[in-house]
Amino acid sequence: MKLSLATRIFLGYAVVLVTFGAVSLFSVAELHRNRLEIRLVSQGYLQLSQDAAALESFHTNQEKDTERMLEEGSVETRRALIRLSRLYFPSLMAQRLEAAQARAREVRTLAPPGEVRFIQDLESHFGQLANRYQSYGKAAEAVFTALTRETPAPEEVARVTAELRQQQTSIGSDIRFLRAALSNRIRERVDGAEERERRTGLAIITLSVLAIGVGLGATAWSARTLRPVRNLIEGVSRIGKGDYSAQLGVRGEDEVAVLAREFDAMARSLQAREAQLKAQAEALMRAEQLAAVGRISAQVAHEVRNPLSSIGLNVELMQDAFERAAFESPEDARETRELLAAVTREVDRLTEVTEQYLRMARPPRPSLEPTTVTEVLASVLDFSREELERAGVEVVRDFTPDIPRALADEGQLRQVFLNLLRNAREAMPDGGRLTIATRAHEHEVEVALQDTGRGMTEAIRSRIFDPFFSTKEDGTGLGLAVCQQILKTHGGSLDCQSEAGRGTTFSVKLPRA
Repeated sequence: MKLSLATRIFLGYAVVLVTFGAVSLFSVAELHRNRLEIRLVSQGYLQLSQDAAALESFHTNQEKDTERMLEEGSVETRRALIRLSRLYFPSLMAQRLEAAQARAREVRTLAPPGEVRFIQDLESHFGQLANRYQSYGKAAEAVFTALTRETPAPEEVARVTAELRQQQTSIGSDIRFLRAALSNRIRERVDGAEERERRTGLAIITLSVLAIGVGLGATAWSARTLRPVRNLIEGVSRIGKGDYSAQLGVRGEDEVAVLAREFDAMARSLQAREAQLKAQAEALMRAEQLAAVGRISAQVAHEVRNPLSSIGLNVELMQDAFERAAFESPEDARETRELLAAVTREVDRLTEVTEQYLRMARPPRPSLEPTTVTEVLASVLDFSREELERAGVEVVRDFTPDIPRALADEGQLRQVFLNLLRNAREAMPDGGRLTIATRAHEHEVEVALQDTGRGMTEAIRSRIFDPFFSTKEDGTGLGLAVCQQILKTHGGSLDCQSEAGRGTTFSVKLPRA
């Protein structure tokens, strides 16, 4: 008989419920058994052990009192001690033994059949102690009588005292034996309870895992049967939202599987078209940006570069002239020099901006030759040492020895490294550590520059190579774009890994010579 999907699911979960019910019943039975065991130990054996300890303590005190009485030299004090012993000792000991026997009878009603014999033995021991204490009381009374006479006979006192001490020692041994028997029994019951608890735990875990396995199997089977429909609905929803990466991957020959395969083919087609359109849009945008840079660069070169050169030359001539000129006061001379220095700095800054635009618009073709990257790095670091030290930047050189040479234009490579060093210094305004490492790969030579600066968020990191994008107030946004363009013309690459607050790492890769 072929069962329907709903019936199969129902039967599967019925098995799960039955399994969990069996686990629950087993757990309840074992918990009840453990509760009885704990009750027997806590309300039974522990209380009896405390009673035995109290008897031992009372007996020990009585022994001490007897020794004190025998050693007492004052007749009046000895008689007072004898009166106290006669008044308190018999009644207190009888009460304690009677209470212990009553507790043993009460424990016997709580105990399982296997413990009844042991508890009966305890009752018998308490009864024997009661009988022995009666004999002990008589021996103590004989000692009291001998000591209360006006002229105690030494031989009689020694005889009754020796008999009393013998009985004290024997009773003390019996009490200690009783305590040891109770302690051993408690330890046996506790060890047994722990062992049962361990076995019960393992059994419960095994049954629970079995039930969970059955439940997971039923759930997985149901989900696998219904997955194509749900996945199809979800895939259509994702495509409606513009996510074309949805793939169902349903196998089979039924109508749902055929529909799912057609859906996958449609999604792959849309995804490929989307990726193509995105790549074309990015290429078009970059081309438009580069074209705009080219037009601006040409205009800047025509309108600004030559006047800037003339201004810079004239300012230098004015500085030379002012060095020979006379002023009314030193303050006027200092103010004039500061103004000329400010003009010179601005002219240099504008000149650098125009140079960056020109390099972006018409980058020179690199002259690729076998170049030792570590030598170029060492030269650039020596050139920038004073600037880095003033900024509090510690440079760590982790150069791989005997690293192979790379195909590069040394001048352009120096430009890339200088730009990256300047960016690292500016990313650590309060100082930090810059680690420069070189690594050799099968087809490439890699240089990694890792700083401990402020880092970047993912949104900023994804745009740092875009022309005109800059996080600096006075930045042109062309430095990293030019570096990336230089390395691309070398057949290499420039990558960046960064995390806000944890520094940035730039990776320069060049083809091996």
